[in-house]
Amino acid sequence: MSSPPILGGASLFTGFTKLCKGLAVVLVTGHILVQILPPAVNYLALIPARTIPFVWNLITAGYIEQSIYGVVANTLCLLIMGKLLEPVWGSKEFLKFIFIVNFLISICVFSTAISLYYLTRQENYLYMPISGFQGILAGFLVGIKQIIPDQELSLLRIKAKWFPSLMLLIAIAISFFTAESAAYLPTLIFGTYMSWIYLRYFQRKPETKLRGDPSDDFAFSSFFPESFRPIIDPIASIFHRMLCGRFETSTEAHGDTLGDASLPGSDPIEATRRRERGARALEERLATAPSAEELKKDALENV
Repeated sequence: MSSPPILGGASLFTGFTKLCKGLAVVLVTGHILVQILPPAVNYLALIPARTIPFVWNLITAGYIEQSIYGVVANTLCLLIMGKLLEPVWGSKEFLKFIFIVNFLISICVFSTAISLYYLTRQENYLYMPISGFQGILAGFLVGIKQIIPDQELSLLRIKAKWFPSLMLLIAIAISFFTAESAAYLPTLIFGTYMSWIYLRYFQRKPETKLRGDPSDDFAFSSFFPESFRPIIDPIASIFHRMLCGRFETSTEAHGDTLGDASLPGSDPIEATRRRERGARALEERLATAPSAEELKKDALENV
């Protein structure tokens, strides 16, 4: 039985949270600032050659939209996806996710740009201004994949668990036809991967004091088609041991493991409950959202 579609009808543009509206104001304000004062891009966007001493651009870059198309698209996506995630995570965790993922994206982009410069000696890697909220939005798609994987987008009938993979596939395909891809593709890739690492291993749940999501449905191989998983799983397990082997050793004394089956302080049953809470929160939000007929009736009454 298929799950009911998400984000359909009049509910798509209603029910935005106050926090998301505030973040939208930040994005719009950042865009206006760099339009009025173009030199501000040199201090606020991520320009690897200038990150030292302007280290704050590792944080500010994610909130600076340089184009009108970027600020409109990213602001709408923030409002729409935020109203799904914030009720499930809570406002504090929602902000924490944005801050951590944004910072990790900047660190990865900076390191990649420096590495590419030393490999190719092309200075454009050092002086290209990189900014925008798209990397965090990619992380939001991973969050939606986690909490409501079997829900469908009403317009395309695609399950939420495929949103991050489809987004990356489209972005990579477009990159072959545009020279500007270097300004956004790395942030999308790192945003997807860093958010998965955070949600998979480190996100804490205050109500249960558990951490991470050890379920097989949220494994790294779940981003790929079923036929690729026998190849992806062994490779992912190698990187898992490289990244988490030390942490795993320190937790074995407490009877916990850090394999695909479980994580420190985590419980597969809790991961299932988390998705159920996400589905319930979505259903409650859609139930309270006014229908198109109700909006039309209210408009007629106001006239």
